[in-house]
Amino acid sequence: MTLTFLKFSKPKKYLDSLNHSSMTTLDTHLLISAYCQGLFPMPHHETDEIMWYQPDPRAIIPLNNFHASRSLLKKIRKFNWTYTINQSFETIIRGCGEREDTWINEEIKNAYYQLHKDGFAYSLEVREDEEIIGGVYGVSIGKAFFAESKFKTKTDASKAAIYFLVEFLNANHYELLEVQFLTNHLVTLGATEIPLSNYMEMLEKAVSQDKRLQKIER
Repeated sequence: MTLTFLKFSKPKKYLDSLNHSSMTTLDTHLLISAYCQGLFPMPHHETDEIMWYQPDPRAIIPLNNFHASRSLLKKIRKFNWTYTINQSFETIIRGCGEREDTWINEEIKNAYYQLHKDGFAYSLEVREDEEIIGGVYGVSIGKAFFAESKFKTKTDASKAAIYFLVEFLNANHYELLEVQFLTNHLVTLGATEIPLSNYMEMLEKAVSQDKRLQKIER
């Protein structure tokens, strides 16, 4: 699949101090174009309308600075937690969508199911004796990974998901792990904020390595 980038105008609306703009029905072309230009979608918490965000500053986890606590590493070893990639995407996004504070609606699920089928959305499943106990899903373009959401059914399994994700990304020479917004939970794992301008420079370098994309100017 070869895609061309769409060129968006700068968002003009604001919601909770975040830039956003409403655009059309989600599809693979629109989603990949948006991610390559530093935007990501979320439904409005009251109307379910898809809004597009470009926070400044932007949260990332530096792939050389992930922090795994001793207790997490001990638990991973004790229960022999392992991970798989892309073996149960629907299970992972469904698990994320069942959280109390989820923003993942049916439109988002269907859009990312298709993105997965097209080879751009990945899932990571955390397993204990083959049972899925947590996981994370996100978007992979070139050497950039955009983490969307995670969940757990056992304590610390979502932290393990990020630990294993960083392991996978480093093994495959990724350069950027974006996590949208900084939270106290992510800070404990080594997440930090950087100015949007710096993020866009890192993003351009990372996604430009995806040979499925063809950039055009409009």
